[in-house]
Amino acid sequence: MLSINENSASMRTLNRRTALAANAGMLFTCVVWGVSFVSTKVLSNHGLSPVEIYLCRFILAYLVLLAVSHRYFRSYSWRDEVLFLLLGLSGGSIYFITENIAVTKTAVANVSLITTLSPLITTFLVGALYRSERPGRWVVIGSLIALCGVVMVVFGDAGSAELHPAGDLLALGAAISFSIYSILIKKVNATYSTWFITRKTFFYGIITALPFLVMEPQHAPLETYASAEVWGNLLFLGLVCSFLAYMFMAKAITIIGPVKASNFLYIQPIVTLFAGWFIVNERVGWTGWVGCMMIIGGLWLGEELTRRFSKKIESLP
Repeated sequence: MLSINENSASMRTLNRRTALAANAGMLFTCVVWGVSFVSTKVLSNHGLSPVEIYLCRFILAYLVLLAVSHRYFRSYSWRDEVLFLLLGLSGGSIYFITENIAVTKTAVANVSLITTLSPLITTFLVGALYRSERPGRWVVIGSLIALCGVVMVVFGDAGSAELHPAGDLLALGAAISFSIYSILIKKVNATYSTWFITRKTFFYGIITALPFLVMEPQHAPLETYASAEVWGNLLFLGLVCSFLAYMFMAKAITIIGPVKASNFLYIQPIVTLFAGWFIVNERVGWTGWVGCMMIIGGLWLGEELTRRFSKKIESLP
């Protein structure tokens, strides 16, 4: 039989491995989401609208989820069903469509910066809602350093950003929407499986996006979808960026919490920076590289110093 100390050590090792897996899942999610900007741009150049791109990727992901998870369709209560509807709105249709529309009304740099405010918004929303989960000093400081890094990445070589109130407000709405999603998903994680949560979220994300599709004045002709490049990017967005990434993110939020999981979103601009450099030959200036280091350093600072401080507290008599 294992002693109490051996059992405790085994549990700590298991918890560390679980946390490491959750962090790796969020890293994967943010990497593919960073690359997804390039795929979305390619599809836009082929004539697909933001709503069409969103619906295609989510329908593909939903069909795969339905194939592997189709035993249960209804939640345990109408209250939970409303929660899933809100998840589909906040993490699906409203977030993606609002973000894409904002790009047409303001500078891309503005949208990139404002939507990356989501981790900070999540941090303070969680702190306001749950007293026990108020962010520590180092988490806030690390988040602010990472945000400064995002500013350097986005604005460093683009000159000064212009203000476009309508687009900027839409981008802010997208950031708030994703923050709400990060908080709401925690309410259903304790009751439902990750497969079920993701499938329901995608279902309501598709349903709530249909009115936006009807309101669009133009749609891409059917022959557009015959292109191998279009299907390749749609499959990447649907199966990798939506199906796998959302599964990993839902599980990670359960293990490491919405604040730490949302902080990984700061990595997206770094990935987009590299993807633009390698795929579309966009130049990366010194401010971009400094910003990358600040983002990574800010994330590490908040996590590492919080961990060290917690250890000191535990070691006190």
